[in-house]
Amino acid sequence: MIRTIYIEKEIADHPRTARILRLFPAAARIECGRYGEVFNPTAQNFRLQKRRPALILAKKFGRRVLETPRGYGIGGNRNYYFSHMLNCIYDCRYCFLQGMYRSAHYVLFVNFEDFRSSLEEISGADPDEDIYFFSGYDCDSLAMEPMTGFVDFFLPWFASHPRAWLELRTKSVRIQSLLKRDPIPNAVVAFSLSPATVAARFESKTPTTERRIRAIEVLQNHGWKVGLRFDPVIYHHRFREDYRQLFSDVFSRLTPDLIHSVSLGSFRLPIDGYQMITRLFPDEPLFAGPLEENRGRVSYQTPIQRDLMSFCSEELRRYMPEDRLFTIA
Repeated sequence: MIRTIYIEKEIADHPRTARILRLFPAAARIECGRYGEVFNPTAQNFRLQKRRPALILAKKFGRRVLETPRGYGIGGNRNYYFSHMLNCIYDCRYCFLQGMYRSAHYVLFVNFEDFRSSLEEISGADPDEDIYFFSGYDCDSLAMEPMTGFVDFFLPWFASHPRAWLELRTKSVRIQSLLKRDPIPNAVVAFSLSPATVAARFESKTPTTERRIRAIEVLQNHGWKVGLRFDPVIYHHRFREDYRQLFSDVFSRLTPDLIHSVSLGSFRLPIDGYQMITRLFPDEPLFAGPLEENRGRVSYQTPIQRDLMSFCSEELRRYMPEDRLFTIA
């Protein structure tokens, strides 16, 4: 439940702001100039704020749609991401957001129309080429959909621009906004999945792995393309048994032709983010090893990483053709 809402002056009268405020009539309302006044100050306690985060309604200025990091994609040559929100309602222990932001408050950029203009500008520059846009890099695409209306706003635009692809990355089972409309061929609902033991240990507040798989089944039955994102893969003493079982469970229940893509990535964090997270969780075994620094980030030691990724890649090839398998570097 949101108890405090900060509102930038510039968007105080925006229709989307008014709609969201009606959803939380009892919440305290505080006006601010720019969201950074609340979100960026030093000496904030991320863990304390995570217990009861506030909502910040803001306007996104500057570059709203950005190129993805190298190696991030699902087959396209032109890949971009955009974030209508910062931060997530879930509390995954490995999440890089807790090492990126000082604040755990949710920031919702209400100027969706400006994001749409940026999408139009990029897609219009080369209308004959497929372009992939990824949502869910700095948030979960669906977890707060009843409040944000993100899917309801953006899917019609993508439906009218068939060369523009949308990936909705999520751990959420809030799929009602998708089920109430006809699926579009250039949208992929991509679920992050982990073995049940890993999800229970490291993915606090998320729907269970079983609930996510059931949601994928429902979406497939409705005709939506889905993506499977085994990322990050977590090393542990039973990783072979657990990931083999996960892959078997998933692919025995899904329709292969409606799986758009499968991606695989191991645990990794930027060095600065790793240092921040280990200060938040100094006793967390996940961050104690076996890790090493390499190319500006912290990940598993090379022999372990190679063993982990090689095993999972070989297992996935039993179920999916090579051209729909992607490794996130």
